[in-house]
Amino acid sequence: MNILCVCGNGIGTSVLLKVNVEQVSADLGMDVTVTTSDAGSAKGTANMNDLVLTSPQLAPELEGVTTPVETVQNFMDKDEIKGILERYND
Repeated sequence: MNILCVCGNGIGTSVLLKVNVEQVSADLGMDVTVTTSDAGSAKGTANMNDLVLTSPQLAPELEGVTTPVETVQNFMDKDEIKGILERYND
């Protein structure tokens, strides 16, 4: 599964989210590839992924993409991330 983590600039909080997604997905036994992007570029690359994770504030910028977009309130909350990933774990 390819997961795209999106934040405003693509280098700060999205990297923190990426690390937590990788840790949680490993705990769940999921085979994932996680990349990061800034909000401006994400709309163009979102459809090349299976799931997009972003903040509620940036989610409206991704309207119209065919890939599921899930919002994460707290990028450091592994339980919140786990709850989202469990819904996509085959």
